[in-house]
Amino acid sequence: MAKILNVNPNRMELSKLKKSLIVAKRGHKLLKDKQDALVKEFLIRARVVYQLRQEIEEELALCYAGFLLARAQTLPQMLEQTLMCASGDMRVEVVFANIMSVRVPRFTFPEQHVELNYGLGTSPGSLDVALEQFLTLMPKLVELAAEEKAVKSMALEIEKTRRRVNALEHVMIPNSIETVRSISMKLDEAERSTLSRLMVIKDIVRAH
Repeated sequence: MAKILNVNPNRMELSKLKKSLIVAKRGHKLLKDKQDALVKEFLIRARVVYQLRQEIEEELALCYAGFLLARAQTLPQMLEQTLMCASGDMRVEVVFANIMSVRVPRFTFPEQHVELNYGLGTSPGSLDVALEQFLTLMPKLVELAAEEKAVKSMALEIEKTRRRVNALEHVMIPNSIETVRSISMKLDEAERSTLSRLMVIKDIVRAH
């Protein structure tokens, strides 16, 4: 239920309230449009994330299957030593983009140089295949991380915008409208009362 604001019922306050009400309605419309656009973009990115995650999970299953095969073909201690010998320079570059005031990251995965410098005679071929599959999968994993971070940031912004829209729509604007109506009624009543007194005074003056 709308509440009347605690302000002085005079014409100056009435003028201020009317101006602030216009600003509030304009801000509400802008925030509502922003919320709708954010939700639309969020749904698009959420579908992208879902599809990308499905693809990655299928490819990860193949990679893990290769590792399980390699583990079955050699001793766990030898497999661990072999993996510790693998080296390389793994780098991810990050830039940020602004999407409707939401700062989202964009990760790029430059060409990597990875050396499989372990003894090929002591490691199964399935391990080489699994490591190459993981290296091929890395750009998609980086892309998925960026998209999921963007979706999370947009979800937080949507929630923040929704709270602002609700505050304007259900609190500030109704309260301002009710206060404007109350002040207008009081001013009208005061004007009618003043007019009545003036008419009485005028009649008294005429009678004398």
